[in-house]
Amino acid sequence: MHDLTANVQNRVLSVVRSVLRQNAIAADVHPESRLVDIGLSSMSMVELMLKVEAEFALILPQLEITPENFQSVKTMERMILNQLGSEAG
Repeated sequence: MHDLTANVQNRVLSVVRSVLRQNAIAADVHPESRLVDIGLSSMSMVELMLKVEAEFALILPQLEITPENFQSVKTMERMILNQLGSEAG
């Protein structure tokens, strides 16, 4: 399970960094970094959500698309792991 968690975290970090690059935002991102504080706008957050869905081949349920779940890499990681777990079940 630890490998899966590390893999998900690395992939989420990669997606976040790509969205930051596309929006010309130079910031050092860590799992606990608050994405709004880094400078992501609401439009960037929508873009991030779509890229996360594409990266993990998921369609996030409407109830999961909350500011809390997209607060940081860590919160997105938890949400994705929950989604992957519920798909496996």
